[in-house]
Amino acid sequence: MTSAARPRIAVVDYRMGNLRSVEKGLQAAGVDGVVVTDDPAVVSGARGIVLPGVGAFRDAAANLVSSGMREVLLARAAEGVPLLGICLGMQLLATTGLEDGEWSGLDLVAGVCDRLPGGVKVPHIGWNTVEYPNESALFDGIDAGSAFYFVHSYHVVPEDPGAVAGRTEYGVAFCSALAAGNVFGVQFHPEKSSANGLALLANFARIVDQAN
Repeated sequence: MTSAARPRIAVVDYRMGNLRSVEKGLQAAGVDGVVVTDDPAVVSGARGIVLPGVGAFRDAAANLVSSGMREVLLARAAEGVPLLGICLGMQLLATTGLEDGEWSGLDLVAGVCDRLPGGVKVPHIGWNTVEYPNESALFDGIDAGSAFYFVHSYHVVPEDPGAVAGRTEYGVAFCSALAAGNVFGVQFHPEKSSANGLALLANFARIVDQAN
């Protein structure tokens, strides 16, 4: 594999969403060496991985399998490579998704992805604050109660409360960020969350650099 195929951060293209906005967000955060790729071999050589996504859990999980990305993501995570899931990408980290059926996720964070509770407007769209029940380097230098931009109808319910790095109130207190070893997730869109979001992406790049 050439050096060009060994990016600092690989943004995984599995036909599920806003890849270029995530790439531009990382670049705006001052992160170089970012590559958007649908090639599992490139992801196999990356020092860090971002799994974005917009859409249905079922389709996303199927695309990861058919593209060969699922196997690579699981192998890389097992090797300790930092992995950040964004929005649907965070939901896929769970064991099971309950959107229009029951579907297998990556099971990198034990738990389920379930619909937001009745009585609130769905999807949850707009700015909302995030509190930090457990410390994570993902939020270094970002004040508790900072606002981020959300667009989602489902949320992850992890089995281990210690994996909850961010919590947000929207009809119920839900997990809005995950941190479990080298696996991270954010339900909001950091690439659309102004300075706080860019700071989070820069923090993830530092986590990648410290792991390599």
